[in-house]
Amino acid sequence: MYTPSHFENASFSAMRSLISAHPLAALVTQSSDGICAEHIPMLFLEAGSQAALHGHVAKANPVWRNVSENSEVLVIFQGPNRYISPKWYPSKQEHGKVVPTWNYLVVHARGRIQWNHDPVWLRKHVEAASAAHESLDNPWRVSDAPSDFVDRMLSAIVGFEIQISELKGKWKLSQNRTAVDRRGVIEGLKSQDSSVAAEMVDWMESEGGGA
Repeated sequence: MYTPSHFENASFSAMRSLISAHPLAALVTQSSDGICAEHIPMLFLEAGSQAALHGHVAKANPVWRNVSENSEVLVIFQGPNRYISPKWYPSKQEHGKVVPTWNYLVVHARGRIQWNHDPVWLRKHVEAASAAHESLDNPWRVSDAPSDFVDRMLSAIVGFEIQISELKGKWKLSQNRTAVDRRGVIEGLKSQDSSVAAEMVDWMESEGGGA
C-alpha cells in the first residue's frame, strides 16, 4: 500500500479503533486457484504483546481447503470514505489550482492463518462475535437458539485465527492541505446529509485535520 508519510498512521490504538468500528474485512489469500478475496467480519483480540484476528467461513466455502495452514494472508479493513470536492477549498478562490480527491481510512493486517474445526472454539468464537456486535437493549445470545440447532450451525462453519505480524494504517484526511483548506473540507462534509460524511468529520477532527 502506497503511503506518503503525511498519510501514515502508526497508532496502534487508532488502528484498533477503526477495526472495532468497521469489522467487516477483506481476507485476501493466494493459492493454486489464484488470488481470492473473501468479505468476513472479524474480531480483534489482544493477549499481552500479541494481537490476532478471529473469524469464520462457511464449510462450503473452498477457501479453507485451498489455503494451507500457516499461509501468509492480507486482511483489509475499510473505514469511512468520501469524495472531496475542490469547491470546498478556500484556496480555489485564490488561484484555482485545485483538483478533486478522495478521503479514506484503511488498515492492512498481515499474518499467518490457522484453520479451526474445534466445536468448543467455534462456539466461544460465535458467542464473542454476537456479544461484540449486538447493540440492542436486550441482545440476542447464542443460547437463545435451540442447542441442537446451534450444534448444526457450528458444524457448518470453519473458524480461523490470524496472528498479526504487521499492521499498517493509512489515514487520508486532507493532511496535505493547509489548515484553512482542511477546515473547508470539514465544513463541506458537514453540509452533507450523510452518516458517512459525519463519521469522516469525526475522524478528521480527532486527528487534527480541522486544526
